[in-house]
Amino acid sequence: MIKLGVNVDHVATIRQARGGRYPDPVAWALEAERAGADSITVHLREDRRHIQERDVIALLGMTQTRVNLEMAATPAMVAWALAHPPADCCLVPEKREELTTEGGLDVLGHGPRLAEIVQTLTQKGIQVSLFIDPWEQQIRAAHQCGARVVELHTGRYAETHDREQQAKELAQLQKAARWASELGMKVHAGHGLHYHNVVDVAAIDPIVELNIGHAIVSRAIFTGLTEAVTTMKRLIQTRSGGNNVS
Repeated sequence: MIKLGVNVDHVATIRQARGGRYPDPVAWALEAERAGADSITVHLREDRRHIQERDVIALLGMTQTRVNLEMAATPAMVAWALAHPPADCCLVPEKREELTTEGGLDVLGHGPRLAEIVQTLTQKGIQVSLFIDPWEQQIRAAHQCGARVVELHTGRYAETHDREQQAKELAQLQKAARWASELGMKVHAGHGLHYHNVVDVAAIDPIVELNIGHAIVSRAIFTGLTEAVTTMKRLIQTRSGGNNVS
């Protein structure tokens, strides 16, 4: 069954707006697990705009599933991950001025440096994934880096409102998932997925895990966390037609 990783960054964003203690992303993550989340994703950004170091450390000690740490491929973040090793690390591009992660890593252009980081983290027992755009050259470069997992950036698919263009982006994701699978890599996907567009991506057979955050946190405001997680999990495990939910 395809797995659901729940990203809790946006709970921390709300907390940091006031600089207080609530809502607590750790408590939210534990409730998400009880509702059926298969892993918890957090992005410890270098500017610490939402998730804080203490959040990750608490999650590492309290979660019952896996912690997937998204992070920039920098010496400081690698050192932090080695000191506090999660089950998974996802290397992502990071810019201070962006609202959220924009596009995938340029693995093709930074292969040797990324290969060294992948090896370092892997030797610590961490499963490393690379967050990349669904292009064949980037997938092959990720494989050459020694990455065992790629996470396909679904932003182009998720953000277009043109049906013809969306179909083209979906087809590109399907090809990319197949390329990665043929190279022996696990395939994850995420970014911009929500309740009205997730089913078609979940139906791509090589994809074994989706990481979703903003949509789940947003829906939870109206329905509560348990319903938000269980509905998303039901949708992605349907793996068949229709892409709407009320």
